[in-house]
Amino acid sequence: MKKSFLAFVAASAMTLSVMAETTPNPIITAMPSLQIAPDARAGGMADLGVSTSADLNSQHWNAAKYAFMESHGGITANYTPWLRKLVKDIDLAYIAGYYKWDDLQGISASFRYFSLGDVQLTNIDGTFLQDAHPNEWAIDVAYSRKLHDFVSMAVALRFMYSDMNNGAGSNSMLGGQELKAGWTMAADISLFYRQPLEIKTGTSYLQVGLNISNLGGKISYDSGTTKQFIPANVRLGITYDLPFDKYNRLSFTAEMNKLMVPASQRSKFYNADEDGTYAQWYSSVSSMKGLFQSFADAPGGFKEELKEIQWGLGLEYTYDHKFFARTGYSHESKMKGNRRYFTFGAGFHLSIFSFDVAYVLATHATNPLDQTLRFTVGFDLAGIKDLVKN
Repeated sequence: MKKSFLAFVAASAMTLSVMAETTPNPIITAMPSLQIAPDARAGGMADLGVSTSADLNSQHWNAAKYAFMESHGGITANYTPWLRKLVKDIDLAYIAGYYKWDDLQGISASFRYFSLGDVQLTNIDGTFLQDAHPNEWAIDVAYSRKLHDFVSMAVALRFMYSDMNNGAGSNSMLGGQELKAGWTMAADISLFYRQPLEIKTGTSYLQVGLNISNLGGKISYDSGTTKQFIPANVRLGITYDLPFDKYNRLSFTAEMNKLMVPASQRSKFYNADEDGTYAQWYSSVSSMKGLFQSFADAPGGFKEELKEIQWGLGLEYTYDHKFFARTGYSHESKMKGNRRYFTFGAGFHLSIFSFDVAYVLATHATNPLDQTLRFTVGFDLAGIKDLVKN
């Protein structure tokens, strides 16, 4: 195996999952790009979106929110230059759309493409062999439906593909096995609750969201000898949307999420006398077994399990449903990755067009997420259709 490429694979996984500093017991997964917030609205509120009001990018956060969209269709495109403080050619592109055929139900879909830039493959002695263009992508489709005036549910199915050498270096060997592209399938289950509350200044909304995402198989890059977990995750949040008058509103959001993946370095369930090396044991644990173990496997007990929860707070100010200003703070334990940053964002929405932008300001200058930008454009297809007719 070309050692430089192995180093790249390891560094990519560590950089994208841990994001900052080397930690005592981080959780590292395959395809960590699935966890990157794709849109500028959520990005402006500390990567929060499971309980916020429905929008065009609900597919990533909580597809059940689409059932509460007022329009019958829309499409959005998002772009994020990623880790630009480290490299210049890594980026994420994401498109999503939905269609409702009545007021109760609809379908939605998205496509995510994550480019890891250009990588030079070399022999052990450093001799250049060829260039590779690693990439990961995923495509999914969801069905959402209102179960009650205030409650909706959705189920999403996802196909994901990860090619770490992009067809280059086909004779590379990893542990005696040929390095190959990996793929697997997964599902999301999501719920959304939206309760209107009448107050003196108008109608406020209490919203609660839950999304259990990426429930599926493991992924392998070497014909199944070594299997890695995908980022199964549970996200729970609450939002209160408060009107001040006819034109001004302010929403408060608090969310938390946890990877449902066993600890990558140490686990209570690992027995060195019976299970061989930790890597062998980790590879042998099934995705479903690992999901349940992830809630009780931390060697530091309950105190360490709590450190695996990443939480965030966000604010969104709205003027006349057209102008938006956003901010938020995201917090993760130093032991599990140390992703801590403030975010800021703004948006401008017309009847058929929307544009949003977000910016990350890390709490320390060495954080590679610092100064990350996100851009989102969206189109209301029903509004465009009415415009054409008129």
